[in-house]
Amino acid sequence: MDEQPSPPLDRRAELSEFLRTRRARLKPEDVGLPDFGRHRRVPGLRREELAQLAGVSVAYYTRLEQGNGRNVSAEVLDAIARALRLTDAEHAHLTHLAKPKAHKKKQSARPQQVRGALRQLLDSMDGIPAYIGGRRTDILAWNRMAAAVFGDWSELAPQERNWARLVFLKPEYHDLFVDWEQKAIDIVCLLRMDAGCHPDDPRLSSLVGELSVKSEDFRRLWATHDVKEKSHGVKRLRHPLVGDLSLQYESFRLPDDNEQSLITYHAEPGSASAEALRLLASWGTDATRAGATTPQ
Repeated sequence: MDEQPSPPLDRRAELSEFLRTRRARLKPEDVGLPDFGRHRRVPGLRREELAQLAGVSVAYYTRLEQGNGRNVSAEVLDAIARALRLTDAEHAHLTHLAKPKAHKKKQSARPQQVRGALRQLLDSMDGIPAYIGGRRTDILAWNRMAAAVFGDWSELAPQERNWARLVFLKPEYHDLFVDWEQKAIDIVCLLRMDAGCHPDDPRLSSLVGELSVKSEDFRRLWATHDVKEKSHGVKRLRHPLVGDLSLQYESFRLPDDNEQSLITYHAEPGSASAEALRLLASWGTDATRAGATTPQ
């Protein structure tokens, strides 16, 4: 029996909840407004306060927060973004939700392809764990060192090579990341941004639905409606073979496909983590196979 496609994400509901949660996190004193009274019936700013800050009518803002973004101008969205103190990523997400671009459903569902030259580049990065990430937090291609550090993804079915599935459904990855909660937050934020750009993507809808059913942590984090992008930082791992690793990561969007990114990890020269990476590299395929017995 064929699996029924998941319904698309409700863009109007997404817009409504995003604006409501952004408004709820602000207090009057955060935006220079007086707080007249202790008994506020709603957390954060009232709709009329937000409308005042954005310079729009209460009725207009109410319609927008109810999910009706039809005919809203870029200038109004900019004013609301400023009033809500949105980050650049949140501003972009609001724009995608309120003024969606026309996307072909077939294009959204089409598998992403990694250019052969990029695969060669990954293989040439000896000693540097690196992979290509795509939409829906899919892992599209990786090198030998990435397999040694994170587990041999080649042993997984293609649909399972996905960070959201690994982080929320595989207990081994809960042990791998020292700050698992932050990794989980980062993954959900990326999925939220993807949902804003591609609400009609059936594979994304199916992934969100599955994770919502199977993971209480995912349901909790998905309900926050947080979005953000992280292009660099430090990731701390507890590797089953070499112990603790502190790796700096960099993420580079591909110029010819902004829905794919090259992510690399490196250790500070002379550090214990650098020595651990050299040890993993010297083990070669043995390290890859050993690592695959844990996170996979």
